[in-house]
Amino acid sequence: MTDAVALKLEGIARRFGATRVLDGVDLSIEAGERHALIGPNGAGKSTVFNIIGGTLRPDRGTVWLDGVDVTGRSPHRLARAGLGRSFQTTRVFPRLTVLENLRCAAWCGVMATQGARGAAARLSQWALLWRRSREIDERAERVLAELELEHAARHPAGTLEYGAQRRLDLGVAVARGARMLLLDEPTAGMNRDEAARTVEWLRAMTAGKTLLAIEHDMDAVFALADRVSVLVQGRILASGTPLEVAADQRVREAYLGVLPGGQTS
Repeated sequence: MTDAVALKLEGIARRFGATRVLDGVDLSIEAGERHALIGPNGAGKSTVFNIIGGTLRPDRGTVWLDGVDVTGRSPHRLARAGLGRSFQTTRVFPRLTVLENLRCAAWCGVMATQGARGAAARLSQWALLWRRSREIDERAERVLAELELEHAARHPAGTLEYGAQRRLDLGVAVARGARMLLLDEPTAGMNRDEAARTVEWLRAMTAGKTLLAIEHDMDAVFALADRVSVLVQGRILASGTPLEVAADQRVREAYLGVLPGGQTS
């Protein structure tokens, strides 16, 4: 594995009872790459994400993050290692303001960097950093501006419209300092115009970061991803650029001939 590989899956397999969901998944994503994972419903995409994110352990296989074996690590340890994740449903603190959500995330990132030891040290540093920390304030306010949510900084996060909550959800991961981002259907529930704006914003927000996204909107996939992998029946069927994958006959058959823009083959 080279230093340029940010995330690598080797031979990932997982069963639920008698059902084999993943059957030897191999996937390699370079640092700074935007990669989309697509496939029919039931292909195992969410299981792949849960294994990468530490909420599931594989029955066999290895997950590498920045060259380190992180197979089976807990989600909080993966977060400290630079992995951030957004879900199909937002996970923001609805009663905290937008800025407070981002300050909490920035505080976690700063604490992880400083590596405070012991409960007493963590508590004293928490109080000090929360009350006055230029680093936390600057990081939170920078992400707030990138999210284009300055107008809502003092509003409870739960009062934001759906699209803004989705942006804030990702902003929390960015404010924490994540270098590798897992996005689960970032344009779900959006109309075409909203999805296009979200993709444009994602490209700007994640510049220089590594991105793996599950996405069903093929227009969004073509606009966002540098490379695409297709998961079918627990195996990677094809990987390549969006155009290469769209031209693959096996992929066309897996999607019943549906191509980006709703055209049929």
